[in-house]
Amino acid sequence: MTTATAPQLNPDARRFLDRKVHKLLIDGKAVDAASGKTFLTTNPATGETLGAVSEADKADVDAAVASARAAFEGPWSKVTPSERGKLLNKLADLVDAHAEELAQLETLDNGKIIGEAMKGDLPLCSDLLRYFAGWTTKIAGETTPVSVPYYPGAKFLHYTVREAIGVVGAIIPWNFPLLMAVERLAPALACGNVLVLKPAEQTPLSALRLGELVLEAGIPPGVVNVIPGFGPTAGAALAAHMDVDKITFTGSTETGRAVVKASAGNLKKVSLELGGKSPNIVFDDADLDAAAKGMFMGIFYNQGQTCSAGSRVFVHKSKFDGLVSALAERAKKIRQGPGIDPTTRMGPLVSETQMKRVLGYIEAGKKDGAKLLAGGERAAGLGGWFVQPTVFTDVKDSMSIAQEEIFGPVVAVMPFEDEAEVLARANGTPYGLVAGVWTKDIKRAFRMAQGLKAGVVWLNCYQFVDAAAPWGGVKQSGYGREKGPYAIEGYTQVKSVWVDLN
Repeated sequence: MTTATAPQLNPDARRFLDRKVHKLLIDGKAVDAASGKTFLTTNPATGETLGAVSEADKADVDAAVASARAAFEGPWSKVTPSERGKLLNKLADLVDAHAEELAQLETLDNGKIIGEAMKGDLPLCSDLLRYFAGWTTKIAGETTPVSVPYYPGAKFLHYTVREAIGVVGAIIPWNFPLLMAVERLAPALACGNVLVLKPAEQTPLSALRLGELVLEAGIPPGVVNVIPGFGPTAGAALAAHMDVDKITFTGSTETGRAVVKASAGNLKKVSLELGGKSPNIVFDDADLDAAAKGMFMGIFYNQGQTCSAGSRVFVHKSKFDGLVSALAERAKKIRQGPGIDPTTRMGPLVSETQMKRVLGYIEAGKKDGAKLLAGGERAAGLGGWFVQPTVFTDVKDSMSIAQEEIFGPVVAVMPFEDEAEVLARANGTPYGLVAGVWTKDIKRAFRMAQGLKAGVVWLNCYQFVDAAAPWGGVKQSGYGREKGPYAIEGYTQVKSVWVDLN
């Protein structure tokens, strides 16, 4: 096995990568898969192997769920809300202390640039943990004045209680592996649940390291179990498991449908954060410098591998030529290379499979008659799974590059004439995750925010998130919300209690 190397690698990251096999974490112990199988995880910047990982399947899912159930009914049920908050804060401290190590593992396994991991992913991880640590003592019910029409004059005390759901299965994607893990772990544990986490097979390393930090923070064994594996085996078994009370899934819309079907056996709760084909709309009165930066960040952040990618840019026809030319010129100048190199501004796609998928969409765009202004090819001379940042014009709304989620650094830029037209076109896909609007007209901004069918709307900004702000989509972008107080609703259930006072 060839082990990838990186310049100035953090000693803790190096020690982690030097392990012979990265094992499953079940009931607080590092264990081999029941089948003994392993799979390899690679550095997408080089194609070199980073390490072998134990491959979970149904037997391991059963063991992890049993461990989680025992923890939920046993030691975790005895931990007070205040103590849960302290444990989450301790975990946040450990994430901060190991930020460089975690960021490097993320970069090597996923391909993202180290600056984005250090300045974006890691601070948001610890912020999420601290935000939900503050919620543990504030998850309250309420009293309700009740009267019973068929029992006149009777007196009752009625109150509600928000309780933990139980065993939560979290199936997370490869584009933000650590952040997505924490985004599920923090509210689940804050509400008193336990977690079985299945990271994507392309990027299992940071989740496994997070699981070790969970134990170091003092969270009891079994409360968090980490079982890397493949979707058709481990993921499907987790979604269908009769002793899992909730599934939270982030990934493709197609897989989301399969998760919903699998969950029907015990009617478990489900929350889904699925695909997007998000519009980024620039009106003629916009701050064009800010809009240009927002267009660029909207599509090329994380190599375009974000569900919120602004992959459809609509620019008013009076400003179209100048803005699209500026975007194309900036795209041509992006420095591509390994994400671990601090001078890199765009890393590789996560895998060869993903690279071929993106290149396939680029070829489809060319065949459909769209015009390339930048990119359009595999980046030469870099060795890994790199695709040039790509800008298309002359795009029709019906083209696949304007309708389907590409999940790569490919943008379709299209002109429009008026507000009603662009609103209809922006809403003209099956998705509804996010949208961006650039205008100085405050009334127009609010009209657009009201009319856009999206779970998140950014006005004169793009790609901003916070632990306190809800995240999720409408239409085929899923249902349920992560982050903010709305996540508390998603990880609790309401009990209604009546007390006879007669």
